[in-house]
Amino acid sequence: MTGGQDGRHGGSGRTSGASGVGLRPASPQDVETLHRFVVELAEAESFPGEVEAKPVDLADALFGARPIAEAVVATIGGRPVGFALFYPTYSTILGRGSIHLEDLYVEREHRGLGIGEALLGYLARLAADRGCARLEWWVLRTNINAIRFYERLQARGLDEIEVMRLDGDALDWFGRDLTDGV
Repeated sequence: MTGGQDGRHGGSGRTSGASGVGLRPASPQDVETLHRFVVELAEAESFPGEVEAKPVDLADALFGARPIAEAVVATIGGRPVGFALFYPTYSTILGRGSIHLEDLYVEREHRGLGIGEALLGYLARLAADRGCARLEWWVLRTNINAIRFYERLQARGLDEIEVMRLDGDALDWFGRDLTDGV
């Protein structure tokens, strides 16, 4: 894997040691498949509510005028079977960038073949190549299988951080009402 001019990995992809799994950066032709994977992931995690994102939203985030995320696709025999979607972050404490893994998904029938490990390995290598300090992600506390999988790869949970969120009406209220007149 080599870095392209824009910092993304270029080329046609790479075959990992995981049962002939190919790994490649996502292309605009993958958007519908990636959207399907996002929906399947939300269903598998019993995510509350429906997925609001549409394929056009993914296309804009990944390939629009100002891309804010990237994705890597895992394939077997050229057919997509999983993906990882990620974006850059920055640590003011470390003074270096990091990669935040937003979603990692492998189709149920292809789990246990090393594909998830291959996707994480790709991102770890990408983070190292970019001089990043960290590769981070969130995992639902109820997803015991994922937590065990990540721990086997020597990832550790963080007790010192609580994830906080403003969304929906609270985001609208706080952002609008407290900044009126500023």
